[in-house]
Amino acid sequence: MRGPYAFSRSGTAASMACSLAMSELPEVEALHHLTLSVTDVEASAQWYQALMGESIVVTRETPTWSRTRLQWPNGIIIVFTKHQGTDASDCFDHNRVGLDHIGLSCPSEAAVRAWAARLDALNFAHGPVEDVDYGWAVTARDPDGIAVEFFCRKL
Repeated sequence: MRGPYAFSRSGTAASMACSLAMSELPEVEALHHLTLSVTDVEASAQWYQALMGESIVVTRETPTWSRTRLQWPNGIIIVFTKHQGTDASDCFDHNRVGLDHIGLSCPSEAAVRAWAARLDALNFAHGPVEDVDYGWAVTARDPDGIAVEFFCRKL
């Protein structure tokens, strides 16, 4: 176990959590925000704002990290944190434990294709629009290599 919120996979907490009835769960409305550890807060904030448009920007610093919070009119909040000691040459690796990618929900296949066109207009490298059994998606990578996927599920 590591950190103050460490969880034991083999402990009784795991079996106890699985046995709780769904009606006993407290309510959660939605994912409130996503905080990403990055190598350059400004570069990340600029990239996401170029992609997703202007946002409300809030910055904060402590002796050990600096943080920029972006909030868009649609309610999406993404926060970028640079921790003291993060090497500027470090980059994201989806093969390590933790985040694999960010998935942003789109209302239609046309919206996914519109995001692909926006990525093209910004000269942001991205994959093709994928058409799979369960939905459509287009994926780009941010300045730290974190995959950002625009996805619409098929009904």
